[in-house]
Amino acid sequence: MKKSIKVAPKKRRGRPATGKDPHIAARMPAALIARIEAWAVANNTNRSNAFRRLVEIGLTQSKSVRPPSAKGAARAKQLAAKTIDRLVDPAAPIEEAANRKRRLLKGPEEFRELRVDHEKSG
Repeated sequence: MKKSIKVAPKKRRGRPATGKDPHIAARMPAALIARIEAWAVANNTNRSNAFRRLVEIGLTQSKSVRPPSAKGAARAKQLAAKTIDRLVDPAAPIEEAANRKRRLLKGPEEFRELRVDHEKSG
């Protein structure tokens, strides 16, 4: 009886796969990558593991954004008012100084609707 011909499986091109998880690519500034690589060296790991561990740490450490308490907001406004009073131009008229202080405490118009510590009016 004749031997059957064995067909070897076709070889795949490229580097063999190192893991089963999906590959994710992201663009980051060189300075951030350098900080991550420094963290990897300090924690005795490679860059890929450093990215994974830092993302896991970030997700477990993250807190939901909550508006500050009314007491904390009032205290912050009071401290800001004191600082503005110390920095005010003594040569400015009293009305102009009060107007500037009021505008600074309210914040820029562009950002007022984005603030989470104020309730939306209307």
